[in-house]
Amino acid sequence: MGTQSIASSNSAKEKLIADFKMVGTDAEDFIKATASQAEEHISMSRDKVQSSLREAKQQLARVEEAVMEKSKHAVKVADVYVHENPWKVIGIACGAGLLAGLLLSRR
Repeated sequence: MGTQSIASSNSAKEKLIADFKMVGTDAEDFIKATASQAEEHISMSRDKVQSSLREAKQQLARVEEAVMEKSKHAVKVADVYVHENPWKVIGIACGAGLLAGLLLSRR
């Protein structure tokens, strides 16, 4: 898996985590807004939402931890590669810089 693929995968996971947090906030707002409602079906719905929200928060915490662990692993792998192959990395960086310079100079 390339570094670009890892970065896009992490970005997608981070967006998913942010989306889940937004849903959680919305659900908490719903619970607060209906707190004064005493009707049985609203009370049951609120309890169900609270239960689901607790489970989602726990799962989100596990996903965040997994993303952090994978990110740390990717950084360690990249660090080891750079230390084991410094000239190859320098060559790739020079090639990328040259390519970028050529593309920018054509404008």
